[in-house]
Amino acid sequence: MSKEPIVSVLMPVYNAQRYVAQTVESILAQTFTDFEFIIINDGSTDKSLKILEAYVAKDKRIRLTSRANKGLTPTMNEMLAQARGEFVAIIENDDIALPERLALQVKFLQDQPDYVAVGGAQELIDEKGRLLTRLELPLQNDEIQKDALAGHGSICHPGSTIRRTALLEIGGYNETMRLAHDLDLWLRLGEVGALANLQETVVKYRLHKNSLSEQKGMQQRQEAREACERAWQRRGIQGHFEATELWRPGPDRASQHHFMLQYGWWAFNSGQRQTALVYATRAITALPFAIEGWKLLACAALKPVPTGCDSKQL
Repeated sequence: MSKEPIVSVLMPVYNAQRYVAQTVESILAQTFTDFEFIIINDGSTDKSLKILEAYVAKDKRIRLTSRANKGLTPTMNEMLAQARGEFVAIIENDDIALPERLALQVKFLQDQPDYVAVGGAQELIDEKGRLLTRLELPLQNDEIQKDALAGHGSICHPGSTIRRTALLEIGGYNETMRLAHDLDLWLRLGEVGALANLQETVVKYRLHKNSLSEQKGMQQRQEAREACERAWQRRGIQGHFEATELWRPGPDRASQHHFMLQYGWWAFNSGQRQTALVYATRAITALPFAIEGWKLLACAALKPVPTGCDSKQL
């Protein structure tokens, strides 16, 4: 590739054989085609590398590196150092980019020179790709920054596109932030430019039990607090950390029950009756004598969507 691409798509891969082909396909199917696709296989021990090598043989835009495991944030910085595009688009190895994602985000950043990063709405899907809900994020810079300073994830990291110059200006990813690297990134980027989200859905974000957010939820919240405290100090403000609750299931039955109910009601309100039944069953399995799981099961099996069911109970 002699001509510098407009976009460098970065994807770290670690033991993602179940999902990585879908992710790669979603990038290669973008309507915007002027990109390079930088992938680092970060020491996978499954069949991820073999899957990736098959795609390298098919598409010259893919630049694949495979090496021993270093972790997520060092890998992100290594890919950033390889990137040549004006914009850097992030995708993670278990998520799915919608076809217009790059086209929409590139146009926004080209039209809005004061903005350094843009995300968008996201669909939450489960381990089998079943729709749970569509999640809208704040659109305007002030609201995004306010949420980030309180510890909330105000831009979806694997659905974001960022000016490469801005990433380099802030020194890339903070490698001490292994779990809250995205929040830390938005807080630091927000100090050199404006942030935005598009109204359009740009990514399908997958929730599954093998993700870091689910395996190390409490540690992630602690890192998020540290990222906010550093931002408050840099900006000379008195902040308040709000995001104290886990946003993914913990190992205990009560947490499993709570989140299975939440996922089930999301699915029910999205018109996904069969998916709601799946999560009602999981909630009942976690706490068989709790009435809420049985209520969800009855609604998913018998009631029209959403009439007659209290979908806002969580």
